[in-house]
Amino acid sequence: MSDPFLGMTMLMLIVIVIMMGFPTAFTLMGLGMLFGFYAFYNPAEHWIDNRVFDLMVQRTYGAMTNDVLISIPLFVLMGYVMERGALVDKMFYSIQLSFRRVPASLAVATLIVCTFWGIASGLVGAVVVLMGVIAMNPMLRAGYDVKLASGVITAGGTLGILIPPSVMIIVYAAVAGQSVVKLYAAAMFPGFFLAFLYLAYILGWATINPKIAPSLPEEQTRVPVAGWMRSLQAAYSQNMLVGLLRALVSPSKAMTMETDEGRLTYWKLLKNFGAALVPFSLTAFMLLLVWWYVVIYQQASSEAEAPEGLEQLGAPTADAGQAVANGPTTSFYVSFALVAAIAAAVLVRYYRNMGAERLQVVKLLVSSVMPLAILTVVVLAVILFGITTATESAAVGAAGAFLLALQARTLNWKRTKEAVFLTAKTTAMVCWLFVGSALFSAVFAILGGQALIEEWVLALSLTPVQFMILSQAIIFILGWPLEWTEIIIIFVPIFLPMLRHFDIDPILWGVLVFVNLQAAFLSPPVAMSAYYLKGVSPPHVTLNQIFAGMMPYMLIVILCMIIMYIWPGMILWLPNYLYG
Repeated sequence: MSDPFLGMTMLMLIVIVIMMGFPTAFTLMGLGMLFGFYAFYNPAEHWIDNRVFDLMVQRTYGAMTNDVLISIPLFVLMGYVMERGALVDKMFYSIQLSFRRVPASLAVATLIVCTFWGIASGLVGAVVVLMGVIAMNPMLRAGYDVKLASGVITAGGTLGILIPPSVMIIVYAAVAGQSVVKLYAAAMFPGFFLAFLYLAYILGWATINPKIAPSLPEEQTRVPVAGWMRSLQAAYSQNMLVGLLRALVSPSKAMTMETDEGRLTYWKLLKNFGAALVPFSLTAFMLLLVWWYVVIYQQASSEAEAPEGLEQLGAPTADAGQAVANGPTTSFYVSFALVAAIAAAVLVRYYRNMGAERLQVVKLLVSSVMPLAILTVVVLAVILFGITTATESAAVGAAGAFLLALQARTLNWKRTKEAVFLTAKTTAMVCWLFVGSALFSAVFAILGGQALIEEWVLALSLTPVQFMILSQAIIFILGWPLEWTEIIIIFVPIFLPMLRHFDIDPILWGVLVFVNLQAAFLSPPVAMSAYYLKGVSPPHVTLNQIFAGMMPYMLIVILCMIIMYIWPGMILWLPNYLYG
């Protein structure tokens, strides 16, 4: 039977019961079964024949056979293995040395590590706790303002749930029936843009008011340079790149130098020369990759035409196809040449001043950041370029995480068991949420709750902009008492059917929701990031100070959403370019 009042009662009850602390998944299933039993009740049938039990079985089987969800345990395992493998300490130290001359260098290093580690792990709580342990005390000892220190950790720690690979994006894809690959491509630029806004805020605040982030003492910014490097500079050249090259050509004097491991060897010279060339190699690789994909790969793909007489579904118009066949436009070549010239100028300036300290920082970055960066880039690249599915790339990422942790010798049997156990726990939670949500949504629709909300929204005669503002405002308010899982699973499906009426792209709307939900981790009273950080902070750091530190970042999230809506190309350009 249809009873919209009961449907709305379900919706209000679910919020109240979750706020009381009951488990979300079983609350959804319980309310769904209770109200569904009433909706399907037939006095002429025995209660055991009530169709709500059939609905429960069907929804459970549907969640079990959902291919999109297979990638969740693999990405979660990848994150937990990295977190339990304790691979971040050295990374924080090397990045902090790299930015030692920048205002608020510790805060900047914390944000960069949070962003990078969030991309690799996709976990919020683990990143906030880990960075709270590693970075909170050093910032406080350096005299940093408590609000600055707590804000950068909590805000930076939430970026992992936005920037791919993200479990939240996979969950939305399963709920909305959208492509995980397209959503990953759409969320790429907004995620990094939000991190850039955070960085600009930190640098601006520290520049205007240097007292909140005093300069570090010299002993904390001194780069540990080996003695043989100083000897090499004296014997060959003050420029380490030139000196290493000359030593490789004429190694007689270099071989007499002593290191901590004995005499300097030719192999050690070669390794250091290779480390010195890493900035050039990475820049050249990125430029060549862009050139290959845009010029060579696209041309080769356009030549593989469909058989005569067949028309590809959803194919572009003839003019667009002719443009692809003709290759990139002139503007691409001009832009590419300009970027290449700027990169060359930066590299020339960089290598012209390469001393022993700069080489040592590069070596630290190579040993701590490069392995994780390569794994993350590979996992994302194989997805975005269509080489593998999201599930297959997640398997590659999980295997790579194990290899990195084993290579660093930080993963023992106990930590492995913890990572697997936490993965199973998180995966079970997500899957039960899907079962409960599917049952709840079906009963809610049967009772007429969905139709009632649609009629109410359509009766308001909203424009697409007004509907976008209304829907995002509701989600923003729901983020105060609820977490992202409840919002994506319960409330997002209510808005999805109305997007077609207002001609709003589900991918555009979804990415705005992802950014909006960053505020769910930063908004009291249920700002979980604050409680994660409070648990590992010194006793004198209060919860109110942490909340105060997070408030500016909520405003930055809103600013980012406004810019994204004004300029939707930030979201849609990459998926449209890669997949049409």
